[in-house]
Amino acid sequence: MQPKSQAGRWLALLLALAGPAAAQDWPGHPIQLVNPYPAGSTTDLLARALAPGLAARLGQPVVVVNRDGAAGSVGIAAVARAAPDGYTLSFSATTPLIVNPLMRSDTGYRPEALEGIRQTYDHAFAIVVAPGSPLRSLAELIAAARARGSLQYGHLGTGSIQHLAGASLAQAAGVELEPVVYRGDGPVVLDVTAGRIDFGITVAAFAVGQPVRAIAIIANDRSPGFPEVPTLRESGFDVAVSSYGGLLAPAGLPEPILARLEAACAGAVTDEAYAAMARRTLQPANHTLGRAAFAERMRRDASDKAALLRRIGLLQ
Repeated sequence: MQPKSQAGRWLALLLALAGPAAAQDWPGHPIQLVNPYPAGSTTDLLARALAPGLAARLGQPVVVVNRDGAAGSVGIAAVARAAPDGYTLSFSATTPLIVNPLMRSDTGYRPEALEGIRQTYDHAFAIVVAPGSPLRSLAELIAAARARGSLQYGHLGTGSIQHLAGASLAQAAGVELEPVVYRGDGPVVLDVTAGRIDFGITVAAFAVGQPVRAIAIIANDRSPGFPEVPTLRESGFDVAVSSYGGLLAPAGLPEPILARLEAACAGAVTDEAYAAMARRTLQPANHTLGRAAFAERMRRDASDKAALLRRIGLLQ
């Protein structure tokens, strides 16, 4: 047995034995809420809206820490390495947890390294173009891609939902769409506006009030922020992806702490601070799920995402 592996087993055993006592005393100091996306992103805004409600119910400060990089893997890996003691949590989309380890062997974690506590959001996405772009609809975008041989679009990294959506659309339409990687929706919008790329795929809420024009929504239903913009399915392409997520913890957290966190999160999402941010970020009515339903969705999604990655040639 390797020393590191042996030490990990001893830690797990000690935590299990100390579980009831540790849970009774928890939390005894501030809790770190790791967001694997940049400051100002929609996930960051939601995390910061949720933190005060969690803190009020748990009796300790909840501090949001941004650990972005590698399409979310940097932050997820940090939480996966943390002790399952309730003091290091993640507020994240499930994409970096589920998709990144399928595509890369160097993430340092597997999907089972974290467990969901509560789903608190479900983002739709939008295909956006510059205000002066001649592309007025998805049909015109596809026609332009055929005529020119290829169009460039901005997304947030290989395996990101934006990338998967773009690759799925390209395959469904039989055209070439060249992905260009950015570190956030903000830089995507800037380059779309400046004409450096043909279009971008961003969180729909981020496009509200930005100098871009949405021509298609990537979701099962139209977005409340863009009621006049059709979905990809309405436009004739069977593509619908979303980025859902919420509160997650390192696997192995004692059940009493999990239960307290789930109850605190269930209450915090009803606070006006979070409800207002949910409206601002265009969350659908059913954007929250309890622990069991969240876990089941993640299990189904892991299988669905693996199939999607194979279908678009990103996984053998």
